[in-house]
Amino acid sequence: SMFWCLPIMVLQHLTLNKMLTLLVCLFFSFFTGLRFIITSTGALYILDVQNEDGLYNYRCVTKHKYTEETRLSNGARLFVSDPVNSKPTILDGFDHRETMASQKVELPCKASGHPSPKYRWLKDKIPLEPDSRFQQTNTGLLIENTRPTDTGSYICEVWNNYGSTELVGHLNIKQLLRAVVSPRKVKGSVGSQVSLSCSVTGSDDYELSWYRNGEIINPGSNIRILGRNRENLMVEGMAKSDGGAFQCFARKGKMSAQDFVQVILEDGTPKITSAFSEKVVSPNELVSLMCNVKGTPLPTITWTLDDDPIVKDGNHRISQIITSEGNVLSYLNISNTQVRDGGVYRCAANNSAGVVTYQARINVRGPASIRPMKNITAIAGRDTFIHCRVIGYPYYSIKWYKNSNLIPFNHRQRAFENNGTLMLSDVQKEIDEGEYTCSVLLQPQLLISQSVHVTVKVPPFIQPFEIQRFSIGQRVFIPCVVVSGDLPITITWQKDGRPIPASLGVSIDNLDFTSSLRISNLSLIHNGNYTCIARNDAAAVEHQSQLIVRVPPRFVVQPGDQDGIYGKAVVLNCSAEGYPVPTIVWNFSKGPDVPIFQPIALNGRIQLLINGSLLIKHVLEEDSGYYLCKVSNDVGADVSKSLYFTVKIPAMVTSYPNTTLATQGQKKEVICTAHGEKPIIVRWEKEDRIINPEMSRYVVTTKEVGSEVVSTLQILPTVREDSGFFSCHAINSYGEDRGIIQLTVQEPPDPPEVEIREVRERSITLRWTMGFDGNSPITGYDIEYKNKTDSWDSVQGTKGVSPHLNQATMIDLHPSSTYNIRIYANNQIGKSKASNELTITTDEAAPDGPPQDVQLEPISSQSIKVSWKAPKKHLQNGMIRRYQICYREYSTGSNFQFNIINVESTGDSEVYTLDNLKKFTQYGVVVQAYNRAGPGPSSQQIIATTLEDVPSRPPENVVASATSSETISLSWSVPPKEALNGILQGYRVIYWANLPDGELGEIKNVTTSQPSLELDGLEKYTNYSIQVLAFTRAGDGVRSEQIFTRTKEDVPGPTAGVKAAAATASVVYVSWLPPLKLNGIIRKYTIFCSDTFPMVSSEFEASPDVFFYRVPNLSRNRKYSIWVVAATAAGRGNASEIITVEPQAKAPARILTFSGTVTTPWMRDIVLPCKAVGDPSPTIKWQKDSNGSPTAVTIDGRRSIYSNGSFVIRTVKAEDSGYYTCVASNNWGSDEITLNLQVQVPPDQPRLTVSKTTSSSITLAWIPGDNGGSSIRGYILQYSEDNSEQWGSFPISPSERSYRLENLKCGTWYKFTLTAQNGVGPGRISEIIEAKTHGKEPQFSKEQELFASINTTLVRLNLIGWNDGGCPITTFTLEYRPLGTTVWTTAQRTSLSKSYILNDLQEATWYELQMRVCNSAGCAEKQAKFATLNYDGSTIPPLIKSDVQGTEGMASNEGLKMMVTISCILVGVVLLFVLLLIVRRRRREQRLKRLRDAKSLAEMLMSKNTRTSDTLNKQQQTLRMHIDIPRAQLLIEERDTMETIDDRSTVLLTDADFGETSKQKSSTVTHTVHYQSLSQATGPLVDVSDARPGTNPTARRNAKTGPTGRNRYASQWTLNRPHPTISAHTLTTDWRLPTPRATGSVDKESDSYSVSPSQDTDRARSSMVSTESASSTYEELARAYEHAKMEEQLRHAKFTITECFISDTSSEQLTAGTNEYTDSLTSSTPSESGICRFTASPPKPQDGGRVMNMAVPKAHRPGELMHLPPYLRMDFLLNRGIPGPSRDLSLGQACLEPQKSRTVKRPAILEPTPMEAPSREVQQWQPGTASTLPQREGADLGQAAKMSSSQESLLDSRGHLKQGNNPYAKSYTLV
Repeated sequence: SMFWCLPIMVLQHLTLNKMLTLLVCLFFSFFTGLRFIITSTGALYILDVQNEDGLYNYRCVTKHKYTEETRLSNGARLFVSDPVNSKPTILDGFDHRETMASQKVELPCKASGHPSPKYRWLKDKIPLEPDSRFQQTNTGLLIENTRPTDTGSYICEVWNNYGSTELVGHLNIKQLLRAVVSPRKVKGSVGSQVSLSCSVTGSDDYELSWYRNGEIINPGSNIRILGRNRENLMVEGMAKSDGGAFQCFARKGKMSAQDFVQVILEDGTPKITSAFSEKVVSPNELVSLMCNVKGTPLPTITWTLDDDPIVKDGNHRISQIITSEGNVLSYLNISNTQVRDGGVYRCAANNSAGVVTYQARINVRGPASIRPMKNITAIAGRDTFIHCRVIGYPYYSIKWYKNSNLIPFNHRQRAFENNGTLMLSDVQKEIDEGEYTCSVLLQPQLLISQSVHVTVKVPPFIQPFEIQRFSIGQRVFIPCVVVSGDLPITITWQKDGRPIPASLGVSIDNLDFTSSLRISNLSLIHNGNYTCIARNDAAAVEHQSQLIVRVPPRFVVQPGDQDGIYGKAVVLNCSAEGYPVPTIVWNFSKGPDVPIFQPIALNGRIQLLINGSLLIKHVLEEDSGYYLCKVSNDVGADVSKSLYFTVKIPAMVTSYPNTTLATQGQKKEVICTAHGEKPIIVRWEKEDRIINPEMSRYVVTTKEVGSEVVSTLQILPTVREDSGFFSCHAINSYGEDRGIIQLTVQEPPDPPEVEIREVRERSITLRWTMGFDGNSPITGYDIEYKNKTDSWDSVQGTKGVSPHLNQATMIDLHPSSTYNIRIYANNQIGKSKASNELTITTDEAAPDGPPQDVQLEPISSQSIKVSWKAPKKHLQNGMIRRYQICYREYSTGSNFQFNIINVESTGDSEVYTLDNLKKFTQYGVVVQAYNRAGPGPSSQQIIATTLEDVPSRPPENVVASATSSETISLSWSVPPKEALNGILQGYRVIYWANLPDGELGEIKNVTTSQPSLELDGLEKYTNYSIQVLAFTRAGDGVRSEQIFTRTKEDVPGPTAGVKAAAATASVVYVSWLPPLKLNGIIRKYTIFCSDTFPMVSSEFEASPDVFFYRVPNLSRNRKYSIWVVAATAAGRGNASEIITVEPQAKAPARILTFSGTVTTPWMRDIVLPCKAVGDPSPTIKWQKDSNGSPTAVTIDGRRSIYSNGSFVIRTVKAEDSGYYTCVASNNWGSDEITLNLQVQVPPDQPRLTVSKTTSSSITLAWIPGDNGGSSIRGYILQYSEDNSEQWGSFPISPSERSYRLENLKCGTWYKFTLTAQNGVGPGRISEIIEAKTHGKEPQFSKEQELFASINTTLVRLNLIGWNDGGCPITTFTLEYRPLGTTVWTTAQRTSLSKSYILNDLQEATWYELQMRVCNSAGCAEKQAKFATLNYDGSTIPPLIKSDVQGTEGMASNEGLKMMVTISCILVGVVLLFVLLLIVRRRRREQRLKRLRDAKSLAEMLMSKNTRTSDTLNKQQQTLRMHIDIPRAQLLIEERDTMETIDDRSTVLLTDADFGETSKQKSSTVTHTVHYQSLSQATGPLVDVSDARPGTNPTARRNAKTGPTGRNRYASQWTLNRPHPTISAHTLTTDWRLPTPRATGSVDKESDSYSVSPSQDTDRARSSMVSTESASSTYEELARAYEHAKMEEQLRHAKFTITECFISDTSSEQLTAGTNEYTDSLTSSTPSESGICRFTASPPKPQDGGRVMNMAVPKAHRPGELMHLPPYLRMDFLLNRGIPGPSRDLSLGQACLEPQKSRTVKRPAILEPTPMEAPSREVQQWQPGTASTLPQREGADLGQAAKMSSSQESLLDSRGHLKQGNNPYAKSYTLV
């Protein structure tokens, strides 16, 4: 309950007088305990109202804070009734609150309602966050230590079960104004500038003013006030008076703030710090006088001589400088000094702070004289100085005389002999006026003198006067007499500092030395200060006196009779004026009788106002009577006036019952008594409705009894609706009053409303809400229940349940049993009817038995299979819904905490595999069964150990040291125990030699069981790479990082070869090769020469980098033995073979260079040496072997022969490889050598596959490709998540063939590429393959119920049904909202618990719910709808889809039709799916048959090979073909019925074409290979090498179905076998160029594209691993192609491979690899089935740090063909010196038109045609032309053009890669 205390008069006064503050309520002593709360606003809250609270009369006593006046309010009663269910109603609230920061404020919010409402506060529509400053109290919200951020809109939400409401108010937190003046310390000087700034916080809108020493500062000439709020003050030219305290005042409303700083002005008065002194000088002498002056501001310095300014001329110069200390240094320079320049020199310094002077005498030698003196006027009473200016020097003395009397002759006279100055003090006219003589003694007998006259003037003196006090209307005379002073004297008057205006009527009379003022009629305007001013030639003086005019009192407002109303405020008016200000006193005489006035005692209720009126704040009845207002001021007679004050009494209700009771159906009377001024009208109301006396059940009677009026209300008979509040209103002309009467009609209570609170397996908790209690307290409740099948006759229950309870729990019930329950309520009147009947079924109980036969079986190093059976049937206590597997690790360092996995129940026997376990670790497992009630007992714990695995870490601290030239000692540390993953079986050491030529030696490995090993039998002085790994029974573990160790140095072996040849008759040249085994660093070579071996006749030394030596001075025709020995730091090695040579005059040509093999990386310049000697000098020729016959080398811009015979090839290419022969000859003989040039290229891409996957790791394996002629130095493995562009990389040693990536995300797709690198650099990136770690996104089991329990306001969700999919749950988000609303309530958690409870729901409301559960593999969502129960536990109706009752039947029929339609569609889809599976299986069987046929074809062709093994070996060694087949599509289909085809069709083969026996219709068998056109709507074709090995080719969801279906691998080749009678031709120079062919044959060109993987979903990819991958099939078909080609070459037949494709059109997945150097296809055409596009490309491999020489190939620009990889070039393989035909590029334009259809016939045989040199014209590839046909030439190509596809060729007319195309496209090597 709540009462308000409203002090009305004071509140009104609050609006007038801001000095009053709020009232403080004081309450009676019985308000004790926590139930009574008094707020700061004067409200009284009564909590938990009791019946006895209605027995008191409540009044509020207020006390004024300053006057301490108390006031008692009227009384109020509290009517206590039984609670009635109702929605909340706001009792106390607020609209706006304002307070200062750092204070506390209370926001009231109190509501009534039943049940007791709940509260929630929001700020700016956002729930308040927890804060210790915010405290929700019983009366509202209390905010401590308020802050400006607390400003905002506050919402108080109030609700209970019957409704809700809200209160909205605004809180404004005002900040205290704060002013800060800066700078804090200000020091200046006179004349300087001072700037101050005032910073104000707490408000943006304020008034600001500046003060100095308490006086306001206004802008002026030197004062500026700037800024938007006048916050900047600037004072220029500070004077002495400007220093002091400067204040800044900020004001806003009632708030103000100030700050000040002290401005200290340093004394800037000039000071002379040093100056000249008195001196004597000679004539014509230079004199310099100096004054050093300090002051602020800088002073101005002037010079005078004997008080006369010095005139600047040629002899007098004045200069001035300013020193570093800020002083002014002034100089007076006198040149050519004369006697007249002598005298007193004065230096005067002047600034705004003051003046200072300094003087000294300068004597100039010469005859003395006195300067002329002027007469002087002196003022009587003041001091006067007379100067005698003497020039010349020397002189003896200076004396003054007056009237021949030597001065001084009195105390007021003083003579200064040193400078001739006379001072007269307090000059007097009679004595001091006269003539004065200055006498100068030049010599003892020589005097000079000069006189001056002094006139003395006397100033005026006014005789003091005082003005007496006068009254208004009197006459006034004021005299002013000047009693002394020289005449003439002028006298003037002023009033208040100004001349007296004529309007005052004041007369002024002046006569000689007197003046007077005359005022004939004195009035108030004559008040003021009068000043008399007298002036003469000497001075002006004044005297001032004040005139005061007194005025007697008089009324301004006279009192008059007044009326007042009881309880109200009244002001009795009375005001007067006069001078002095009069005093007003009030007297009072009570009643209407003859007045006898008494003084009024002023108090808080009666006050005297400033204007003299009397204020009565609360009029009482005894205030009626006479009041007298008396005015006096001691001037004249007092005045007074009386008035009569009448008090009017408003109508008041004096007697009425506060509460009264009635029994339903009986008669009731209610009486009300009123008092006040007559007439009084009495009116009855019931809850704000006026009662009509003429109503049938209400009768009102009114009568007067004495001074009171009595009114009676009769009610008969009473009913329930009569309960409530009746009010009796008394009204007269002066006011009204009312009395409130609570009538309570009592009856038996209504039955309670019962609802389910909680249901358990053996108990039920009920909660009931009491309805209407019959206005009589409930005395108890009776609860009855029975089994559903029983009747109420056998009822059980409890009676006399306490009336204070509203819930009860029934116990000892049976699980899964159904009961009927009802409740009765009792009060003093009787018993209610039975409540609503509830039907409730108890819950299931948890199982009482554990799972049976639990068994564990380790199946891998990280998984254990768990199997068990369900608990016994009679112990299940319900249906088993799931099982909980708890497992924990038994190892050192484990926490022995169980990990929990939930498994859905599938039957009586269950199996589950535990994954992601630690390797070779012991685990304990228990299993629990769950039904809807919860878990049963656990099974007995069973122990099992995971299987062994390979070690996951390498041996540590691997150390290697060379112990000799052939041994290396190794040692290492055992890997940590936790990384062994099994029982250590031993160690394996892998090592290989890093040869001097950059190649790698044989990779070897040694096994040992000890952590140390000595490697022996090694090569001497060789650098070895060493790795160590540990292995268990499961296999080899991780290798250690490579370490490098070199064996020790030893003596070298013999040189690899020695040559000696005679150059002349006495000179022999010797050449040699380095030793095959250097065994160290060669320090030198020693050449031995002997004519009688083994005797050494001479020896010569050569540096280690020289391999030729000239031996001179030999004998002609004499044989010499020559041999060479190499030496290292270990000593000399073995001698080479001994060569015999004979010097000859006619020396035949001999070559000193050795035959052998020269290896070089591609793209470099190579020099093939051929040093020859002979006499005469031999001629050098170079030849190159071409098809077994030598031909002269071509000399061009890239190839040349030096003068020394060396053959130079610049930018060497792969086609430059071969055997080169150097022939040297002269007249006497010839010689030759052969050099085998081998060009090394980057390695081919390795074939990458996936060998094993787990939930956190993927193991990759690979097969190296062609090493490019240089051994593999290492690998770079790159990986990336499927949807990420970030790639990681790992360097891998060259000896490894597999790698395992650990710590990957569970259930995530990854992409991998591998790059090999050799001595040339990194090769091409492998195809991108993809693999997925085990695991999938979460799923919710269909067997689990989502809602565990639902009641009226709470729902428990069963989250056990969520399965994590093998990957841990990372986030769980739940949202719910009432159906039809827009705002979701969100609950987000990082972990998934078993259950989740939704609280504070609305009763009987439909809700929609959505959940989102995520792990690293993905997210899953689940939506559901549910409805809370009614208050009685019953369910609410289902959602209504139509409001029209008549359309329900139609809606049901439509629903049935829809279900039938959907069912039919589903059945059709299922049948179609089954049919597709059958067709697919048959096509797969047919495909496998075709593949076997293709293999048989290859074997058949090979069986017909009649070549000898030598020929075959030679052919295999010399032929190395790089054939570009980026997207090979081998199509094998039936063609029995096909004759005409369009651009997308193919010429097909039958199975008979592959058989041993050919059924030929003509002499030529033709198989046509067709290349799919990219210009058509088939999408880009994809290189089969990019099909991911290790993946099951299943369809990606984004792959579009092609126009036609084909078998997965169909072949389509063109094998043209000419008739035997026609001459045959070998393979042409360029199989892409026009060659003799059959009519209609197709010459096709290949194109190289790389595409990047598309972003597909996990569902579009299935798990690994296909036993038959696309790559393996490609190998078989490519091998068959190779064999067939070789067979045709041997038979000298024309063999044309038009195109070769591989496509996967029947599979559901085909992917392609890419590298960074390839462009992605961006064709918008739809993709054919099985063709996918990629969008992600791996980055180019970077330097791994541990893999040497990982150079990255650069992307080449158009025109840089010399830098292309050789395996992308065709001319070096196919050009054999046979020129090709010239091309007419213009003839190919007809091929640009796509052909709709064409007829394919068996081609006829054509005769070969001559071929011309290839044209140099090359057509440049242009963007956008990828869909055009390649250009053809010749009229014979017309038919071929019709059969060609529209694919653009990458090769130009010479078979070279076209400029602008990507040089790093995919290619494959067939050897």
